[in-house]
Amino acid sequence: MPIMLRAAFGCCVAVFLAQHIHAIRAAQVPLRSSHSDWQSTSFGDKDSLANWSLDEPPNPNATDHLVFETVNSLLQHWPNTRLRNGHIIVPGIIPEGTLLYHGRSSNELPPGPEWTAVDPEHSTCFCGFEFEKRCWHLTLATTRPLKVVYFDGTSAAKAVRGVIDTQDVITSVITGPHWIVREQQRLKVLCEWGEGFGVDGFDGNGFVVLCDFTAGVEVVSFVNLAASPNTGVVPDCLVASLTSFEAVHAGSWHNHFPGELRVHLDLAGLVSFYDTKLAPSLVPIRAGQDRWDHRVRNISSEDVLGARARLAEALTRPEGDSSGIDWRALIRVIVDRYADRLELLQYLLSSQATDSETILDLARKIQVQLRIMLTPYILRTASPPHPSTGTEVDWAVPIFKLCATTHTSPIQSDSPSMTPSEQLILEAIRGTSREICRVVTNMWTSGVHAGLDSMLNTQEFPDVGDVTKLMDAWSDDVNRLMAWLDWNVWVKCKPGCGPEEMCYLPTWPVGFNWDIGLPDDWMSAIHEHFGALGIERIATGHVEDLDDDDDGERLPDEVLKPQPRCIGRVQPYEW
Repeated sequence: MPIMLRAAFGCCVAVFLAQHIHAIRAAQVPLRSSHSDWQSTSFGDKDSLANWSLDEPPNPNATDHLVFETVNSLLQHWPNTRLRNGHIIVPGIIPEGTLLYHGRSSNELPPGPEWTAVDPEHSTCFCGFEFEKRCWHLTLATTRPLKVVYFDGTSAAKAVRGVIDTQDVITSVITGPHWIVREQQRLKVLCEWGEGFGVDGFDGNGFVVLCDFTAGVEVVSFVNLAASPNTGVVPDCLVASLTSFEAVHAGSWHNHFPGELRVHLDLAGLVSFYDTKLAPSLVPIRAGQDRWDHRVRNISSEDVLGARARLAEALTRPEGDSSGIDWRALIRVIVDRYADRLELLQYLLSSQATDSETILDLARKIQVQLRIMLTPYILRTASPPHPSTGTEVDWAVPIFKLCATTHTSPIQSDSPSMTPSEQLILEAIRGTSREICRVVTNMWTSGVHAGLDSMLNTQEFPDVGDVTKLMDAWSDDVNRLMAWLDWNVWVKCKPGCGPEEMCYLPTWPVGFNWDIGLPDDWMSAIHEHFGALGIERIATGHVEDLDDDDDGERLPDEVLKPQPRCIGRVQPYEW
């Protein structure tokens, strides 16, 4: 089509649309009802907006956002490395035909419970570690679905300060420095507990404990590798080397959603210690604490019994006895919808603007982004009253409610098929969605009142002073919301890493250089466990302070709050 003809055609279309746009809009028929009789059945108030105040933030002790993000983080290496102290236990299965790997110094199968890895880069780290440097590498395949129990956090680490609290709750064992290192005893206790429920093993952030190497698995190969990847008496995973880097690299394959795909979790049987009904004794203990300090230690005996009963019920529940809702997918829809957009808002609000024209241009751009986030929920009849006081927000409450309930209103929480675990997840999604929508609706509404919205109450020359104050308030709102949500998707290397680098989040046992005095009994326990293998170099530079007496001394932030950084993918390797 010639250029002039295309231009003429486009002009005709534009005129046609301009003349008929109102008729087109009028012809759109809602699927079920008009705004005048629109109702949401979520949160139990079918026909009232009374419980939807835009001025009410969540209760400080509420844990909806914590349940939401811990469920969103399941089976992902990155978030469970960042927040090491797990709070969730979930039944699951490892499907038939899955490969598991184990490295050792002899060609004999482990006689009892022992760790396996889902990636050989981890198992070869410890291949030939003991005694003679012989590298026997065992590859197993599951011959049936293996029944496992998954612990979130860095639950495979030999560390304390909360890392294995959830395991202790299940096994009734009190953590101590010696218990951490006497791993075989700890695994034996776990497997003895699980035997009564037909549990084959336990999963922890990329590693799987097999209780019996002759049950449900078969040997694919058991080979003596040509050379041990280790260079000394210490596992190569614990020092800067090619082997340790590749172990970290393999872990990074499962850093983010969907995470580890070779373990299938049954969220209908999830047990969360952020469930305030299941573990109310932890609520006052967490009060005022940073997220990093949360742990399950000091839970009441009554709550321990309740958690065990909940898990026992989940492990014995008939297969298929649940709602069938894909909770991970639903949570991910919400994360995908808001994560990038909130991050963009935060970036725009941190931009420097000094002159009036730049300030107003930036404010209008931010208002556009707020409107985009709310577009599916902005009702045609929603508009500020005239004349507007600038503080009236009731007109926006229906938008807030529709935004907050759209993803969950069809789900009936009192359905007979819904388990208590599913009810917990549903409430977490509701509470998290509500706060996101409350903050975003408030921000957008204030922009409308300031005359920044292109479709409502537009002012050609808004007051620059008022707009500047508004953007400061917006910045506080976004920062506060993102800190409350604390989504791990926002934790990344800034600026991004180069082509010969990867973004790394320090984890146990590599990457730390902690100069923390270790108690004598811990040093004795190390020597007892490892013998005369020169393991002191680990104890003094590569392990956490394992004095779990919790004397009130807080670990340094660089230890407690690991921060992402770029590391090289080629030699020389440095942590």
